[in-house]
Amino acid sequence: MGPIDMHLDRLRQREPQMLVRQLPDGSQLVSIPQVSLPAGWNKPHTTVHLLAPQGYPFAQPDCFWADGDLRLSSGNVPQNSGLGTPIPHLPGEPALWFSWHLQVWNAARDDLMTWLSVIRQRLAQPV
Repeated sequence: MGPIDMHLDRLRQREPQMLVRQLPDGSQLVSIPQVSLPAGWNKPHTTVHLLAPQGYPFAQPDCFWADGDLRLSSGNVPQNSGLGTPIPHLPGEPALWFSWHLQVWNAARDDLMTWLSVIRQRLAQPV
């Protein structure tokens, strides 16, 4: 069992409904349904898609996707997001891409739960 397997198992304990898809390039797409959103969004929850890139955990995760219809309560698209960047290898699946990046990543300490925490912090700020 490699690091990705251990990290996925740890994440699954916290997010039992998550789905994992092996992508053709060796990366893994993790989808977590029903992620709660605070007031300020147009819906109470979304599905979050994050990518564990080939070479993870030494290759750090970067960016994430949410439901394609996710908007701010004003109807606007959130900052640092767009509809023109599809989920890798799933171009027909509508998704809202967030250009969101980790400031610090330590492969010996951080894992997918770290990345999900950063994503949740971003979604806690409906801007």
